Amino acid sequence: MIWVVLALIIFIFQIATILILEFRQPSKTVAWLLILFILPIIGFVMYYFLAKEYQHRRIVRKRNVVAKEMRLQALLRCRMVHRPTDIKGGEFSHQERLFRLLTGMSTSPITSCNETRVLSNGRETFEAILDAIEEAKHHIHLEYYTIRDDVIGRRFKDALVRKAKEGIEIRVIYDGVGSMELSSGYLQELHEAGIETQCFLTPRLAFFEKRMNYRDHRKIVVVDGLIGFVGGINIGDEYLGGNPKLGYWRDTHLQIVGDAVYFLQDVFLRNWWFTAKERLSDPAYLPEHGCQGTEQVQIVASGPDSVADAILECVFAAVSVAKNRIYITTPYFIPDPSVHMGLRTAALSGVDVRIIIPYVADSKLVLYASLSYVEDLLGVGVRIYRYRKGFIHSKVLIIDKLIASVGTANMDMRSFFSNFELNALLFDKSAIRRLEQDFMNDLEACEELNLSTFRQRPRWQKASEVVARMLSPLL
Repeated sequence: MIWVVLALIIFIFQIATILILEFRQPSKTVAWLLILFILPIIGFVMYYFLAKEYQHRRIVRKRNVVAKEMRLQALLRCRMVHRPTDIKGGEFSHQERLFRLLTGMSTSPITSCNETRVLSNGRETFEAILDAIEEAKHHIHLEYYTIRDDVIGRRFKDALVRKAKEGIEIRVIYDGVGSMELSSGYLQELHEAGIETQCFLTPRLAFFEKRMNYRDHRKIVVVDGLIGFVGGINIGDEYLGGNPKLGYWRDTHLQIVGDAVYFLQDVFLRNWWFTAKERLSDPAYLPEHGCQGTEQVQIVASGPDSVADAILECVFAAVSVAKNRIYITTPYFIPDPSVHMGLRTAALSGVDVRIIIPYVADSKLVLYASLSYVEDLLGVGVRIYRYRKGFIHSKVLIIDKLIASVGTANMDMRSFFSNFELNALLFDKSAIRRLEQDFMNDLEACEELNLSTFRQRPRWQKASEVVARMLSPLL
């Protein structure tokens, strides 16, 4: 009897601990309690190692102090937009609140001298990046979630080695989990050429420091501080359609020339300090440049080291002001409750809300979690499409003709709360028009879901959706 009482006390203690520590995120609390009920002791051990708040760590607080000093140089160099009426096109002139939020919550301003190019697949993206690498004169900085030792990975390696032999400074950051399969031989060749590499939290270090759940999901390339790239594409053959299960890979990346590159560089330099403990302050990393472009761009970084959830706040604010249309493309659709409610409210208000998600999934659990939102949203008028041509991995949000977002963040809670992510906000009508054109082209390769038909899905699928939805804050 005493052992039963003791086991009950321990179980109650575990439940109380999770309730107290996770009270700010009820959905996350439910997910951990489900795991605890299924695996009473093991679940609590998992919680201990995976769920610790990242931002409370002393090294992260110190990192943020150093970041302010680095960012000051970028702010002094760039040309900022100070008023909503300064954003071209006139649509922003009555968006004072949205403007204040965007300029107040982000660590980077809306910059005014930029030129962007939307890249719509892996081949186009890789060629553009490799061309920029080939033209490098001073430095090349790369930060990726996944780098693979495959055909395209070796093309990148050979290009970087060749430029390193020319005397170009090259630094590479890769995520310890996303690039877990990257071979030591690949890295050795980079090191022998004089290329510096840093791993963002190796799996072993992340486990014992209780940071396994926090990953560097960013994809950044900065060449000479003048040209930058950000978006959904990592370095791997699957982005060229090389994965037989997923087939054709549809993605969106962005090339930027201009002031916004300073803030891509700022994000990289902060992560370099975090991983290498080396502070890079040479003015050559933030060079002066002529103002060739006229597009306005804002770089928004988000991660568990920040007090605010910048990307989530941007998405919610943008959805809230939509008057005519909200177009979303995302491979993982597990919205925060606030975004879910915002989409429902917009659809009920007559806004044209359309969402593209994959038909072929790289994760069944995530797919079922995404499908768990479909019936409710279809019921209020949201139109949902599943991409049939292959696998769609784009992370794009378009709001009216007002604003668009392209970046690394999925429309899911992992991107909003746990990952280090990076999005570019676009305000220029030509860039938004190009993204809209790609969205419409993608719709032609989609199957639109019908509410009455969807309601007839098998019971086992409905049950799978329920379980996946409960676990979704941890996926």
